Amino acid sequence: MSYLAVEKIHLGDCLDLLKKIQPKSVDMIFADPPYNISGKSLNLKGNTTGGDWFKINEDWDVYSETDYQLFSDSWIARSYDTLKDSGSFYVCCSQHNVDAVMQSLRKVHCKINNILVWQKSNPMPNTTKRLYTHSVEFIIWAVKGKGWTFNATELRDINPDVQKDGSPRMMRDVWNFPVVQGPERLHSENGRALHPTQKPEELVRRTVIASSNFGDLVLDPFMGSGTTAVVCKREGRRWIGIERDAAYVEAARRRIKSARVIRNL
Repeated sequence: MSYLAVEKIHLGDCLDLLKKIQPKSVDMIFADPPYNISGKSLNLKGNTTGGDWFKINEDWDVYSETDYQLFSDSWIARSYDTLKDSGSFYVCCSQHNVDAVMQSLRKVHCKINNILVWQKSNPMPNTTKRLYTHSVEFIIWAVKGKGWTFNATELRDINPDVQKDGSPRMMRDVWNFPVVQGPERLHSENGRALHPTQKPEELVRRTVIASSNFGDLVLDPFMGSGTTAVVCKREGRRWIGIERDAAYVEAARRRIKSARVIRNL
């Protein structure tokens, strides 16, 4: 059997391609799966507090509750097989799918170490006035087996949150980042965001620095706009990406090619 090449985004469905990765070869997984929140559209053109807003409404993000749990179970189980016995698993989620993801991780006997909170400084405005403004997402950090990597000192050194006297502080589990804007955001020809759930590079960078070492292999089964690969290229990690949307793959490949290398492999 020939395994998927490293340093490459592979076009296809992760449920098929994950089986083509060598078992127990991956040091860390960063995954940003569908959240199952589409089905209704919402456009806020000309919003004065943050520009135009468009609610996520994509065909690939619509499942029944039962189908979503089966999908979550399947991709997590197949990803788990690629992970080394001391590997780490980071999964992005929201209130809509966090229960399904945690169930799936527990089914493969992963230990959940932390639920990181991404607090958005510029969340989508609340138009209904019937509930609190949604301003957070979560990143579940789970581990397979014992002896996992956690580079606490390196995290402390990049932590912008310092002690009152200016000395370094250990990284906490709540991270404040804006939704991706400016030059980091990829756009399509119509001017809208190319990928609706593009994650901040610094968010992914913290997980990569925390749970992998120089030269380690990082897998992203939902590569999207290529953020994980860009971070890995800069930080001297090897990577494998899977993405089923050809337009995202093309844009991600261009983005990765132009990314600046900080640490050569």
